[in-house]
Amino acid sequence: MTEQSRRLIIVVRADPVICGHATEARGLAEVALTRGFDDVRIVTWPIEALQAAGLPLKPLDELLPYSAGITVERPGPVGDYRVPDGRHLLGLTGRLVELFTGGVPVVCMSMYLSPHANAVVDALRTVRAAGMDADVTTIAEAVGSDITNVVRGCLARGELGAAAALFTTYLANDRCVAVSQYTKDLIVEEAAQVDRACGTSFAAAVDARVQVSYPAVDAGLYTGIDPAAVDAALAARGLERDKYVLFLSRVAAAKGADDLIAAHRDSLAYKTHRLVIAGTGPALAETKVFAEGDERVLFLSDVSDDEKPLLMNGCAAYALPSKPRPEFVETFGIALVEKMLAGGGPVITTRTGGIPEAVGEHAIEVAPADRAALADAIDLAVSMDPAERADRAARARAYAMRFDRAAVFDNLFAGLADVPAPVA
Repeated sequence: MTEQSRRLIIVVRADPVICGHATEARGLAEVALTRGFDDVRIVTWPIEALQAAGLPLKPLDELLPYSAGITVERPGPVGDYRVPDGRHLLGLTGRLVELFTGGVPVVCMSMYLSPHANAVVDALRTVRAAGMDADVTTIAEAVGSDITNVVRGCLARGELGAAAALFTTYLANDRCVAVSQYTKDLIVEEAAQVDRACGTSFAAAVDARVQVSYPAVDAGLYTGIDPAAVDAALAARGLERDKYVLFLSRVAAAKGADDLIAAHRDSLAYKTHRLVIAGTGPALAETKVFAEGDERVLFLSDVSDDEKPLLMNGCAAYALPSKPRPEFVETFGIALVEKMLAGGGPVITTRTGGIPEAVGEHAIEVAPADRAALADAIDLAVSMDPAERADRAARARAYAMRFDRAAVFDNLFAGLADVPAPVA
């Protein structure tokens, strides 16, 4: 590397995990190559560790390649069976120490506070305590499940130390961001509860320091779609353009696939439009049981990154009827943005969490878990005349372009040391 080399490290649950932040990490990494970074690393978990965790994964042989200059690292575990849970985390932390001390300026971004921000903060503490030469700037991105899954659980069980540790780790970073205004408000609210219980002052610090940085989406993958490619992809699946309603997301209880199946059965569109449930996740088995015997429902668990925009473009409507649950609240809705960029039929969703920030005024909205309203929304969407549908699609795409990865990258990295301004 030259004297002007710059390294970007993104610590994240990367591909093949079905997660919006895997998509975001890819997008930011690709843009970084055009913004003066010549060494971009995505530091993540070994495939076998992801499989053992039971995470929903994409087909391994159908992942999109990264550009030259982006290296995906999966550090192996350190220690033997006597270190039951910390082996992979120590491997991750150790590799970060090595990357921080490579003699070039580094920006390191973590997505998810626990455990990724922990690894970054521990690695940087090691570097500084050991007196090693390093020029490192850190960014920590918090998501809703950092709060709903970790902090709320800690508060409910009286485990205040863990909650305090999470906020301390978050605020130890140079730049703290949240994926939506809803997420920031949620973090401040839960930090205030920790403050009341512990006598700390996290809420004021979070409110003052946390910035909103929306997830980065590669708009280019979803615009300019070849109609012939759509027709070919649909034919391979036994589908027809504008003759199916699409759910394409992680199949989890909070995503509302069960509500969608019930609403589809009750809709007038049931006889004319199939329902496609595309994705995998913890609720897939029970969702299949819920739809058992219904030949109008098609499950697809092997959709590749290349096929996803084609299915989105060809559908009569895309539905993500997300609903808040104790373990998960939709804090943005990357799939909704991807659908609006892809064109095709309208989006049907709810005003849960950060979804309004993702869709603006460009979705048919229903109340969470309102199956009757969802059935009506399906019928409205599939009966829309072509002119209205095209107009809605164009306005939705124009709105969604604000989340393109280049714009998000430039806003996120603006003003950071050693990060050059984008070329006009």
